[in-house]
Amino acid sequence: MEDATGLLPHLSSLFGGGSVIEISAAAATSFALIAAAEIGDKSQLVCMTLASRHRPLPVMLGALAAFSLLNTLAVVFGVAIASWLPEWVVSAVVALLFFAFGLHALRATADDDDDEVEERSGHGIFLTTFLLLTVAEFGDKTQLAVVAMSSTHVPAGVWLGATLALATTSALGILAGRTILQKIPLQLLHRISGAFFVALAVFAAYQAYSALVAG
Repeated sequence: MEDATGLLPHLSSLFGGGSVIEISAAAATSFALIAAAEIGDKSQLVCMTLASRHRPLPVMLGALAAFSLLNTLAVVFGVAIASWLPEWVVSAVVALLFFAFGLHALRATADDDDDEVEERSGHGIFLTTFLLLTVAEFGDKTQLAVVAMSSTHVPAGVWLGATLALATTSALGILAGRTILQKIPLQLLHRISGAFFVALAVFAAYQAYSALVAG
């Protein structure tokens, strides 16, 4: 375990640490997990609602800005946790978080997909989208998942994968619209997301056990 002075090297290497293979693996895992979790979620509904009333480009740019900020905060927090706590504690917490997220997704019902999105007034649709998504997603399960993953995987890959996943789901919402999206069995997507979370929870639990035994 490192003290607070040991955090600076970790932060300075956020986007430089890890090999290309490690970054790519972390990005692919993060992308698949976040994309599956966000299909039909409130961030996508926000983009669909705003894009149906305004030009889609400012909505997409506002979403990208919000997700970039939220994921950066999540990655920095995840790196801080990893630098201050023993590896087995971090892995154990990650396992518990992922298991809880997976259980919640597996138990999701059709009613959970019908959240209403309230549009807030604003002079600039870019700023409106940015503020709406920042408030809606701050502390959400997606951001917590990014925190957890960045504490055990290459942070740069996690940030890249999560940001691309959120941008992709937002773009799908803007392009497809609510009518087409309603034809997709969202409960099935929730089940896939839940199974993915549980699988990662098992892997994190194994990492925690290995680290504890090695320590």
